[in-house]
Amino acid sequence: MTDSPRDDDDSPWKIALERYFPDFMALLYPTIHAEIDWTQGHEFLDKELQHVVLDAALGRRYADKLFKVFTRDGTETWVLVHVEVQGTAEAGFTERMYVYDYRLFDRYRTDIVSLAVLADDSASYRPSAYHRERWGCTVRFHFPIEKLLDWHARWAELEANPNPFALVVMAHLKAQESKDGVTRKGWKLRLVRLLYVRGYTREQILELFRVLDWILQLPQDLEREFMAFEEQAKMPYITSIERLGRQEGRQEGEAAMLLRLIARKFGAPTEALRERIERADSETLLEWSDRILTAQTLDEMLH
Repeated sequence: MTDSPRDDDDSPWKIALERYFPDFMALLYPTIHAEIDWTQGHEFLDKELQHVVLDAALGRRYADKLFKVFTRDGTETWVLVHVEVQGTAEAGFTERMYVYDYRLFDRYRTDIVSLAVLADDSASYRPSAYHRERWGCTVRFHFPIEKLLDWHARWAELEANPNPFALVVMAHLKAQESKDGVTRKGWKLRLVRLLYVRGYTREQILELFRVLDWILQLPQDLEREFMAFEEQAKMPYITSIERLGRQEGRQEGEAAMLLRLIARKFGAPTEALRERIERADSETLLEWSDRILTAQTLDEMLH
């Protein structure tokens, strides 16, 4: 599959950071998250960031975001988040992190916490410090990094985590490794299904769907198929998900989604099959929903 220009994931990452910043911090930087007083809210400082970076000829920037938060002792702190999503290592990245940090401090005289999320596909690329030295004058700047590739080894943790940002990370990883359309479509269906069974609000589902849809792009023919699925499943299923609060309701939602997937892939289910699925427990429904991604027949899915 040929990746379109949107595969740099710039806009979806920015949208996700703006909407789910506390969740982002809780998932990727839990220690820092625990030091922030979230009851005082947080504020986007995009204009302040632009004041210091517009004239910085330091290469392409990816999802740079600046937030104002408060620590538990009431101290005001600014958090700079860099999301690096290019597929190759960039030699000047640490310098850019350093320049942004010192320019923000020089202009606003407040603590700056610079965090780098490395979303590239090079396992060895892990820049976390900038160093410059001449004649006894030394500059050393260290910043925390989070390498998204490392989450492959923690995939089960991501799947079990109700944090909305876990889905953003999963979508990014699968978009990165699944370049053929059929495989990517399978993962897109699986992640969208997770949206529906986790009991998110209607607003959350629509917002996350937009992000996942943008990250996990499909070839035109498969995109049409997926759009048909979206139109069939979205509104009625979201309505039912909003009512989920008990296990029985959750199973009803899982059964409803599986029936829609079956109808799309194998044709309208028989009444007997519909009853069998509606009587199945949650664990069985989850197993069947996973199998449908690769099954060629109904029998293969059900056995």
